[in-house]
Amino acid sequence: MKTVGVLAMYLSGRRLEELSFFRKLCICGAKLGLEVLVFTPDDVQGNARVNALTYKPEQGKWVRKSAAFPPLIYDRCRYHGTENYLKLSGFRKKYAELRYLSRPLGNKWKMHQLLAEQADIAAHLPATIPFKEGKEFGHFLTRYPVVYMKPKSGTGGRGIIRLQRLPGGRSYLMQGRDPSRRILPVQKVTIGQIAAKVAEWKLADQYIVQQGIPLELKDGRVHDFRMLVQKDGNGEWQVTGCVGRIGPKRSVTSNLHGGGTAAPMETLLYNRFKDSAKVNAVREEAYELGLNVVKHLENKFDVFCEVGIDLAIDPKGHVWLLEVNPKPSREVFRRIGQNGTYVKAISRPLEFALWLSEQSNDKPIE
Repeated sequence: MKTVGVLAMYLSGRRLEELSFFRKLCICGAKLGLEVLVFTPDDVQGNARVNALTYKPEQGKWVRKSAAFPPLIYDRCRYHGTENYLKLSGFRKKYAELRYLSRPLGNKWKMHQLLAEQADIAAHLPATIPFKEGKEFGHFLTRYPVVYMKPKSGTGGRGIIRLQRLPGGRSYLMQGRDPSRRILPVQKVTIGQIAAKVAEWKLADQYIVQQGIPLELKDGRVHDFRMLVQKDGNGEWQVTGCVGRIGPKRSVTSNLHGGGTAAPMETLLYNRFKDSAKVNAVREEAYELGLNVVKHLENKFDVFCEVGIDLAIDPKGHVWLLEVNPKPSREVFRRIGQNGTYVKAISRPLEFALWLSEQSNDKPIE
């Protein structure tokens, strides 16, 4: 039986962050004739072998198995601290001969610069600069009535600040979430106080500043869209699905981890525009943008299997590209009852791995 590896990372107590997802991968893999082996850099043994975990559907339990390195590796490691980052980067450097289905991309600033190289993508990018105290930051705040400050490498809405310019232009309404994702109280601040808050979090050199896109619904809650684009079993890029995310009250982000809710893309768009033709046009523009993004990134980073893309739709229906995530979740489809899409989102990386294996007739490394 062909094998595919899932590279993970232990958290406290040797706990795997996505164990439920990995179980579903194992079950799906068994149906495809693939054995899914889950391991971490800590599970590497001598002679290019790993002490992996695999879920046995017929037994209904996880079992340990010593095996040769699978020739295809699906990297699902999340960075939780410097130690884990060094473990992962060290593993990938040491075992560079392995073929990876997913790969790290650049931080938000590097990704903005990279995506801006292509004109048909650049038209969808909000204006963005790296955060530095001084005239450039002040001019940016003057140019846009609303801006967002985001950690270059943050996830889940952590540390995101929304600044709204108040009449007179000398003070701003600040709200958002701290680095622990707690909602900040709304407060009136000056430019100096903004910089002091970021410095307090020890993130002053790790922020970008981005043009604010109008994201508020009629009830004042913000929303955006998460698109999942994946390689299929024929090695072709496909938009697996796109879901609207709506933030909780008083939140400047829509992330589900921060208490947000989800809705089908078409439902959310129709509630805003009340026009089926408009909804279809916006949807087509969003899908075209998603496919353009992954093809451009593949030219820059080599082959990979999937990416999550965060999009915003402004009141005129223009599609904006907010962020790209190389290790996306897919639970949002299950939350809104799109079970077929959810199953497809799980199976496609494995179908692509099987296709890749058949193309190159890969064998385990001995």
